[in-house]
Amino acid sequence: MTTIRTDRRRILLINGHPDPHPDRLCSALATAYGEGAEAAGHTVRRIEVGGLSLAPITSQAAFMSAPDPEVAEIQAAVREADHLVMIYPLWLGAPPAVFKAFLEQVFRYGLALAAPGEAKGVKGLLGGRSARVVVTMGMPGFIFRLVFFAHGLKCVSRGLLWISGVRPVREMALGPAESPSPAQRLRWIARMRRLGAAAI
Repeated sequence: MTTIRTDRRRILLINGHPDPHPDRLCSALATAYGEGAEAAGHTVRRIEVGGLSLAPITSQAAFMSAPDPEVAEIQAAVREADHLVMIYPLWLGAPPAVFKAFLEQVFRYGLALAAPGEAKGVKGLLGGRSARVVVTMGMPGFIFRLVFFAHGLKCVSRGLLWISGVRPVREMALGPAESPSPAQRLRWIARMRRLGAAAI
């Protein structure tokens, strides 16, 4: 049973699918989560990665440089959030290139981690926040975990969020998602709406 939080949370909802069309499963899951959260009184800000045009980082100098205004605005939204929700499809075993470019641009030193020399060892800067990472895929979720060790999920949940100080980071692997039955799609959407209401 999902327990609905009584405290009001600021949620940043990120749809990482390169195609933001509302018929896409990732978009439908994001909408359901947002609707559940807003109905429960939480504040939701949504970002459609497919509607942005962020280039991949191609050098250390670029990664260390100050972000452009569009990226800086997204970083401000991350800082303001209590809870992060990232939803994306698994493409060739990993996040889509467009979503990866978004992560590279946004989660730079100064937001996610302290820059080298500013702290002893690795210092995450996003403590005090929780997150949920949802990945859709063509294979069953248990195959993704047992055979492929969920690498396309762990690279975001642990390789980015956990190391940045986010706790807890909850994970979901939904599949096969290319042509789920109408009943299965409705179950996933209903579950996301409940999770949104609980802000977890």
